Amino acid sequence: MDELDELDDNTIDVHENMEKDGYGKLAFNHHDEYDLDNVLMLQKSCHYIDIMHKVEDALFFANKGDVLLEEDDLEYKLIVHCNALSIDTEDEIDIIHNFIRNKYRLKFFELDSLVNYPIDYGRVIKRTDNEMDLTLVDLQGLLTSIIIMIVTVTTSTINGKPLSGHILERTLEACYKILDLNSLNMTVLDFVGSLIKYIALNLCGVVGSAVSMKLMCCAGGLMYWRICLLMLSYLLVQ
Repeated sequence: MDELDELDDNTIDVHENMEKDGYGKLAFNHHDEYDLDNVLMLQKSCHYIDIMHKVEDALFFANKGDVLLEEDDLEYKLIVHCNALSIDTEDEIDIIHNFIRNKYRLKFFELDSLVNYPIDYGRVIKRTDNEMDLTLVDLQGLLTSIIIMIVTVTTSTINGKPLSGHILERTLEACYKILDLNSLNMTVLDFVGSLIKYIALNLCGVVGSAVSMKLMCCAGGLMYWRICLLMLSYLLVQ
């Protein structure tokens, strides 16, 4: 438990580091040469590495039974850290998504408006590579049939151009990064989802584990969630 307490003091401000790297200034420059690895700080942080190791161990030994986790339990503290980590992970996914969009717009300018979800967008580009005729690319399993039809028709009318070798390489590397980061985030969410019912049993019974997890995360933890419920109850009886 002391190790988790120390993580609070050692947690880096990922967004602050990104601003110092000037990502916001460079984000919409198609020809910039900044290194994406110098912008993405989360996976390099000791906080992230420690939490992921603890999540993997917890998933391996998970066997709580019918118990109610309290705030002084190790699993509860880990869930709180995982909630915050998931938010930071989604922020980095957005950054990689912007990086990919800014590069791939040189080829298919409107693709990002047709495939909005960052993970789907990364998967589509990874499979498309530098092919200009999307009718030759099998997108089944990545998008719905309707979206595939819209994408293939729309991109056929765009006067884009193939990406140069260097830009294509960096774009595909970013696609692998976003998919890898999403996979790790899903591991965290699976862990939190498996234990959230032991923290907020009644809430899970009403809105489900996924929504309960987001509400707890927004509230900042079990104690703050209970305070929110008390305030809501007070307002309802007035």
